[in-house]
Amino acid sequence: MTKPRKNYSREFKENAVKLSYERSNVSDLARELGILPNFLYRWREESRTKGNESFPGKGKQSVTSDYDELLDLRKQLKRKDMELEILKKAVGIISKSDC
Repeated sequence: MTKPRKNYSREFKENAVKLSYERSNVSDLARELGILPNFLYRWREESRTKGNESFPGKGKQSVTSDYDELLDLRKQLKRKDMELEILKKAVGIISKSDC
């Protein structure tokens, strides 16, 4: 059984990289942060080569959040459609009783 893959935020990675340059021992810092030293070295390299474009996020995370947002918007639209139908019926009832 494998553990689920842990995702780290851009902010966490940037702060970890910054700290890794301030500290003398990257392995100790990694242990304190609860990550593998390889992650820190990889993040440092990405930060060095890509600069501000480093750590953009992975497709799976953004696709999942986009899909969740789409589902939420569809629920909202369905609710608004139901409210509109109720209002149309209420207007029809009110206009019949006024005559």
